[in-house]
Amino acid sequence: MEYKSIAGIKLPAIGIGTWDMGRAKGLEGMGERPEYSNDESHIAAIKEAIRFGMWHIDTAEMYSGGHAEEIAGAAIKRIPRKKVFVTTKVLPSHLKHDDLIASAEASLKRLQMEYVDLYLIHWLNSTSQIKEAIAAMDELVKAGKVKHIGVSNFSVKQLELAQSYTKNKIVTNQVEYNLLERSCEEKLLPYCQDNDILLTAYSPLAQGKLLKNKVLAAVAAKHGKTIAQAALNWLVSRKNVIAIPKASSVEHVRENAGAVGWKLTAEDTELIKKEF
Repeated sequence: MEYKSIAGIKLPAIGIGTWDMGRAKGLEGMGERPEYSNDESHIAAIKEAIRFGMWHIDTAEMYSGGHAEEIAGAAIKRIPRKKVFVTTKVLPSHLKHDDLIASAEASLKRLQMEYVDLYLIHWLNSTSQIKEAIAAMDELVKAGKVKHIGVSNFSVKQLELAQSYTKNKIVTNQVEYNLLERSCEEKLLPYCQDNDILLTAYSPLAQGKLLKNKVLAAVAAKHGKTIAQAALNWLVSRKNVIAIPKASSVEHVRENAGAVGWKLTAEDTELIKKEF
């Protein structure tokens, strides 16, 4: 595995996301609900990710109504705490001071942990929420229940505002980034690169939409790789970018692990640039 260091934190270029793990299907419009039948497979996938050096585990209180955090907690329960890096996120409906503290405590209970490595504001309903939320996150840092803080789905302006309210470092902005969704390249990615902030890419494979692209298929075949591996390699070759693809099976974890340890050529990147 390849690693990136920023603000004193070392993280694998590719981690594992847990969105959709343990989520009941067919309940659109009713919020996320837990479903338990595939827990064993999900737990095995997270353990395999750690074995391959992808020990950054990303989850959120929203995912599967909190059950994704329970899955992550079960997967790492017997692994030395310092051998994993866990990120979780608080919902925009819980950004009032007391609500955020309660959400963090509930996440820690589901994760079976005394602290999380990184706590993010999942997204905002209003910029006016930032100041109170950041103050509560700072309290969690002071109490030792959160090691680092960050944000998700923030604009540059919102990111700057969040940083202005805290003496703690905003270490990441987690946003959608893939070959089909590149809007962050205009302002956000350059800002992160200039200010020692990680851009954590979610949906790095565009929820599977990239997997039938003929140009990516040709590039991947040239290197003896899969389309997913080529797309992930392109993404994490960007400065300050790491990715958290979901992998709900051991096989997918192993495929993601093969996305690093090799390089696209200048010709490859030019072909990809023309296509996307």
